[in-house]
Amino acid sequence: MTTTTNRIMTLEEYLNYDDGTDTRYELVNGELVEMPSESDLNNAIAIFLLFAFGQFVPPRLLRRGTEIVVTGSRTTTRIPDLIVLTEDLATALRGSTRSIITSDMPPPALVVEIVSPGTENEQRDYRYKRSEYAARGIAEYWLVDPQRAVVIVLILVAGFYEEALFQGSDLIVSSTFPNLQLTAAQILLASN
Repeated sequence: MTTTTNRIMTLEEYLNYDDGTDTRYELVNGELVEMPSESDLNNAIAIFLLFAFGQFVPPRLLRRGTEIVVTGSRTTTRIPDLIVLTEDLATALRGSTRSIITSDMPPPALVVEIVSPGTENEQRDYRYKRSEYAARGIAEYWLVDPQRAVVIVLILVAGFYEEALFQGSDLIVSSTFPNLQLTAAQILLASN
């Protein structure tokens, strides 16, 4: 990831920022940070989960590429790999000119991050996003880590995430999707 500007941006400046390219950015503590494109495996896993979740919720409650404003010392936005909306959040997003979940909207039901290789990516997904998503009140946060061959499901309890780790033939346990019948291996091998 590369910091693109040397100045601190407000959320409004970020929302109006256009460098004339298709480059994806997150705003991290007010700094514009370029996000690398997804690996084919990460993309395949996200689409696999999109179809799996689509068996339990209508497509209008599923999002890829939607931004979410989270708390931090300065304004921070994240772009999760997959988001499951609540009905209230879907209503709040209706008619928006940009697919962004602002701080005055209800939190999503579930957010999925697929960890890309590299120490910086691991720190961002395991450490920073974990605390940001908990502070934002997101009830369930999945970390899908192909490099470690694990799926971690974090459930928000009294403001903190309780963690369950799944590997191989372990059946994923989800509060959001209690009838989901997927193993960690099925998710991690989505591109096969």
